Amino acid sequence: MIKKFVKKALEEDVGRGDLFSLVGKDSFASANIICKDTGVFAGRPYVKALCKMNKLDVKFYFDDGDALQKGDIVALIEGKSKNILRCERTILNLMQHASGIATNVARYKKALEGYALKLLDTRKTRPHLRIFEKYAIRCGGGSNHRMGLDDCLMIKDTHLKTIDDLKVFIVEAREKLPFTCKIEIESEDVEFAKFAMQCGADIVMCDNMSHADIQAVVAYKNSHFPHVLLEASGNITKENIVEYAKTGVDAISSGSLIHQAVWLDFSMKITHKTVI
Repeated sequence: MIKKFVKKALEEDVGRGDLFSLVGKDSFASANIICKDTGVFAGRPYVKALCKMNKLDVKFYFDDGDALQKGDIVALIEGKSKNILRCERTILNLMQHASGIATNVARYKKALEGYALKLLDTRKTRPHLRIFEKYAIRCGGGSNHRMGLDDCLMIKDTHLKTIDDLKVFIVEAREKLPFTCKIEIESEDVEFAKFAMQCGADIVMCDNMSHADIQAVVAYKNSHFPHVLLEASGNITKENIVEYAKTGVDAISSGSLIHQAVWLDFSMKITHKTVI
């Protein structure tokens, strides 16, 4: 899947052909990838796959999840100069995008130091980039929520509008779903969160609830349904995430881990070339 992804990414940039390759002379070259920001590195398996596909040797000086400082040489790439130049932008885009998400996640994780809960992403990902962006989440120390509609039955407010009897629906769902499949129900107030547990939810999402209301849900869960997992979500930022962590939920999810991430800046510099 990584190979297919990077192949399409490069094809998007090359189009009908790299014009420089038509006029430029080829040589054996070396190039450094240099970090121009402070953050967390991600993108290694994708860059490695792209380089291998284009007969380039790559040596990494950092692993995914490692901290980077401005000026760090992240990787050395060697091979035919035309191949390096053709792949340059795709390599940098992969690293910048993934590292930006990983860096953003790491900052959230730092705010949560001392709290035993999961920091989760959401399905708010760019089209065709879900696997890539969720990979970057893990590099930053976060955890993935569901990958799509096929690995957890999540009943959101829009779904609830189409269901006449939630208890009956869940009983019927248990008969049709795979044995290992969990059911998560979104709740917007304390009473419905309690009802969701009574109906048989495995996970209850406290969506856009106040801290006091979430604490009430946690207390009810601990007393009556200790096996149920609680997730807090909705307008959660680095600035307010600790207040949600204090409520005692099992997980906090935030789409901003991805859609508010800022790319980390990298550049490529040719350091040596030898005529072939």
